[in-house]
Amino acid sequence: MVRSMRVALVHEWLDTWGGSEAVLAELLRVFPGADVYTLVDFLRPEDRARLGGARIATLPLAGLPAARRWFRYAAVLRPQLIERFDLASYDVVVSNSHAIAKGARTGPGQVHVCYCHTPARFAWTMTSTYVEHAAADAAWRRPLVDYALARFRRWDRAASSRVDRFIANSRHIATAIKRCYGRDADVVHPPVDVDRFAAAASARGAEAPRADYVTVSRLVPYKRIDVLVEAFRKLPEQRLIVIGDGPERPRLEALAVPNVEFAGQQDDRETAIRVASARAFLFAAEEDFGIAPVEAQAAGTPVIAFGRGGVRESIRGQDAHAPTGAFFDAQTPQAVAAAVRAFEANAKPISAAACRENALRFAPARFRDEIARIVDDACAARARAVAAAA
Repeated sequence: MVRSMRVALVHEWLDTWGGSEAVLAELLRVFPGADVYTLVDFLRPEDRARLGGARIATLPLAGLPAARRWFRYAAVLRPQLIERFDLASYDVVVSNSHAIAKGARTGPGQVHVCYCHTPARFAWTMTSTYVEHAAADAAWRRPLVDYALARFRRWDRAASSRVDRFIANSRHIATAIKRCYGRDADVVHPPVDVDRFAAAASARGAEAPRADYVTVSRLVPYKRIDVLVEAFRKLPEQRLIVIGDGPERPRLEALAVPNVEFAGQQDDRETAIRVASARAFLFAAEEDFGIAPVEAQAAGTPVIAFGRGGVRESIRGQDAHAPTGAFFDAQTPQAVAAAVRAFEANAKPISAAACRENALRFAPARFRDEIARIVDDACAARARAVAAAA
């Protein structure tokens, strides 16, 4: 039904390629011809090409001086920016939201479905981490930050009430949506490009040695890459490769841990090869779902992860019949180092085949089918409501 309608996709911002952008690319496959609305577009041309030539509408923020450094702060202080897009000509609006995209304005004749990665972490689920970071060297900022976040939460609750139907990317986030917004949500796990990582594993060969540990991440505070870096200070006999970039990179490099390499942003092929060649993939964030750990499993690489959040739905722990990883119970260097040592000492290695088999549950075709069904259902429900009111 919905494929014959005019569809707008609302996305917070396009600055680097990550899991949210991979979801946007798949949404464009579900709704070919949809237009994309986003605050700014700073993507590299090769990343923008992954969106298949979709029309991308932005606000004038990108043209302001040094906008790349401060646009996220603008979204926190003025979330109403997302309401400026005129979406009146569309039948369906699908927001791809981890902060403010859900606040897109729609009218009474439109259907708004929100694919929610998480209620805004900085305001709801990880407030203390962000407040401590923002006020790290200036305690006077703390009351200002607290005020700004309280103001954001009031706007966010109101914005959530305008959504017709929520889809959460994990059961963990469905619970958070209920707690923060008082709304129920369907659950559709995000799409993972399992074929790319499986191909890298095949090219590498099953018998090739695995040397280093690896993580792939945006370098932002909540990802807790600092915990991993400091853990490897305690593991001088091991080596960690950090793939990715972001505003935290200078601070992390300044920690000067000699057995940690910052590889920066890598292309898809090189990332997949490095992940497929790793002893294990490390993940320290309390994540809404966590696409990167599933990609690692698709490459046959075990995952050592902080045992809270969506990873509990995507990784089979060592007490499972066919384990694909192990968990640590605290976001501390000591806990990570202990988990790595336990992994090294484990007499029964985790099977690469078990990892790959588990990852297949999250292939993109399943995501596309489930999203299309739910959006169709939301449109049918709106049509029934209109007919009943007539």
